[in-house]
Amino acid sequence: MQFDLDEDRALLKSSTRELLEKESALADARTVIEESAEGYDKALYAQLGELGYGSLLLTEDEGGMGVLAFAAVLEEMGRVAFPGPFLDLALAVRLLSQSEAPEAAEWAERAAAGEALVVLARLDATSGSPTRFTGGRVQGTKRFVPFGAHADALLVETGEGLVLVPRPGAGWNAVAQPTIDHAQRFAEVRFDDAGSLVAASDAARTLLEDADRLGAIGASALLLGLMDRSLELTVAYTMEREAFGAPIASFQALQHRCADGLLQTESTRSAVYRAAWAADETPDDAGFLAAVAKAWAGPAARYVCGQAIQLHGGVGFTWEYDPHVYLKRVKTLEQFYGATRDQLENALQSRGL
Repeated sequence: MQFDLDEDRALLKSSTRELLEKESALADARTVIEESAEGYDKALYAQLGELGYGSLLLTEDEGGMGVLAFAAVLEEMGRVAFPGPFLDLALAVRLLSQSEAPEAAEWAERAAAGEALVVLARLDATSGSPTRFTGGRVQGTKRFVPFGAHADALLVETGEGLVLVPRPGAGWNAVAQPTIDHAQRFAEVRFDDAGSLVAASDAARTLLEDADRLGAIGASALLLGLMDRSLELTVAYTMEREAFGAPIASFQALQHRCADGLLQTESTRSAVYRAAWAADETPDDAGFLAAVAKAWAGPAARYVCGQAIQLHGGVGFTWEYDPHVYLKRVKTLEQFYGATRDQLENALQSRGL
């Protein structure tokens, strides 16, 4: 089946590429990654908010453009290894917009406008000690909270439901959790803070299941952009690099590896946009297709970006060259938003297997 974006979404995709190449090319992103404590450019995120990117994941009736447009934008962000919590912020905006709590509407508007950073805090530090919400306070510890140390508010999953916790006056009780991915900032956050219940247990479960599906699609789109650009850089390098008096791109064995990378990339593109389209048009299929897209995109991106380092030869893993930035981003995204094994199980369960 031939699939193309409609005029509005194609224009959004092209204008996003133009914006990111101007404001956050990889050289600029690397400066932010290496030198910024926050791990992202706050001014650029404010600009994205003004342009309406923060509310993209909402429906058109709510002022957004839906999941297909969201995937197109995230693919472009993957191409420049765009640093920061854009995916997590967009998920939080969507979730808050579906809550009936008055506090949720206020924070959704601020987050969508780029005036505040709100992200989800879901993973308990220990399985035997779940986070609780009692007496108007959240108590417990969450780990691997994306950009949690610098968030203005956190949406905390508890046994009683989903709780909105604004940043306390003294700041978060947070400890950094470094990884090999310099574009990512994780924190372990210890809570004993006042919050507001924005979704009780059953409603919260429905909202979080929706966030899981959309997070998987968004992460898959980022992986697509990462591998697509890695392949472009690698092909260009093999055409410039010479060995035995000829460009290494003329060696058949290396051509085969690039061709395999193209196959992995284009297969991922099909899976990502099929899942994104289904999320907008046929929601009953979205869970299965999101799981398929994420289960495929992680290993595929790891292969393509790993081959990029190999085909760059001895300089491929050095700091000065870019392939390692892409591979490190891939390693994070492969494990989060539903790791490959988990998504394979999700795909089987959604088909009753």
